[in-house]
Amino acid sequence: MYTEIINKYNVPVPRYTSYPPANYFEPFTNARYLKAVHQSNQASEHALSFYLHIPFCRHLCHYCGCNSYPMARPEIIESYVEALHQEIDLILPLLDKDRPIAQIHYGGGSPTAIPVTLIKDLNAHLLSSFPAIDRPEIAIECHPGYLSEKDWLQLTECGFNRLSIGVQDFNIEVLKTVNRRPSLLPMEDIFILLRKKGISINLDFLYGLPKQTVENFTRNIEQAILLSPDRLVMFSYAHVPWINKRQLLLEKSGLPNNHEKQTMFDTAAGLLHKSGYQSIGMDHFVRPNDELSIAMQTKKLHRNFQGYCTRRTTAQVYGLGVTAISQLESAYAQNTKDIPHYIKTISKGELSITKGYALSPTEQLTREVIETLMCNGCIDWRDLSKRLHVSVSTLKAATAYDEKKLSGFADDGLIYYTDDYLEMTTAGSAFVRNVAASLDKLMLHSPHSYSKPL
Repeated sequence: MYTEIINKYNVPVPRYTSYPPANYFEPFTNARYLKAVHQSNQASEHALSFYLHIPFCRHLCHYCGCNSYPMARPEIIESYVEALHQEIDLILPLLDKDRPIAQIHYGGGSPTAIPVTLIKDLNAHLLSSFPAIDRPEIAIECHPGYLSEKDWLQLTECGFNRLSIGVQDFNIEVLKTVNRRPSLLPMEDIFILLRKKGISINLDFLYGLPKQTVENFTRNIEQAILLSPDRLVMFSYAHVPWINKRQLLLEKSGLPNNHEKQTMFDTAAGLLHKSGYQSIGMDHFVRPNDELSIAMQTKKLHRNFQGYCTRRTTAQVYGLGVTAISQLESAYAQNTKDIPHYIKTISKGELSITKGYALSPTEQLTREVIETLMCNGCIDWRDLSKRLHVSVSTLKAATAYDEKKLSGFADDGLIYYTDDYLEMTTAGSAFVRNVAASLDKLMLHSPHSYSKPL
């Protein structure tokens, strides 16, 4: 029966890291973005989040669907970082100075591919310009394949309190197949160093890669549990070769089938639960005393492009750098993907917005519904209507709410629902994207392509 459910629901649906998904973005102007930035000062989410995109990688992994580029010459790196500083200076005067920073996040690419001293200067630029909330989350994604002991020590001096280490897999054969370098230092040594500095540690894994089996992926998680990270993430590999043609190389080595992928995840999740970790959303695992766990229990978990966060650290996101996406209350806006164009445009004192999406009031309601389901695994329609100051009927009308579709999910054991409440079952949690898509009016006639849940 479970195999039948997997086959039935393992169909392409959005990941819903944003609503609408990024493939709905359309040509967008600097003026429209600036209008949204001004409006953001009056939004209900008052805090600030900054996302800085470092696009460079020393080697391009075959699986990666991110906006990554081969490592550039030192002078280009320096010009790019200078452009980031200039972009910060273009945005800062538009923001109310009493708004506190709740989050700073570096993604890529491989942010740690560039000299750590440059990252330290960027953090100082932002943190000297605004106040901060108590215990803001200042985080960076790290590729351990190129970081020496000196590099790790320098990172701890940049103001970061969370490091996400992109392990992906401990198996050397798997890493070779996907063109990823293994950790330069033993992971145990990295943990000792970071723990001494009081840094919270995330370990990130990918499942569904060539050469992975249920057995060897299970060994990954057993090894990770011995390290005792604060958080662990298991991302499902998204095979989208129409976006990233390098992924076609992986087909030559063969990819695990749907059942194997799901068994990898279920087995690994069982080990983590047995070791005291709790599930957060689709793919995160944390300790019971973690802020995300508490937010999950109180149904106050939130998410943006950078991952899960709490209502305490929830903020509107201002994206900096090539391809970076700003997530504001009324709009999304994305910078150009062209590095030389970005540097040239910013150096002239102009922003480099190319794509975006202005959300209608109805779409803003739909976004809240889908984010609530994706983060907390449930929707309390009355509670959400009170928070958003609209009626339940208005809230449901903003979505593609359909009793027949919900009954089908319930009959298959994926959800429990009443007129006032909807909740994913334990067995249905892997298919929360499917349920979210059923509430999305844009999916009724969607021309876009998506990855599968498993």
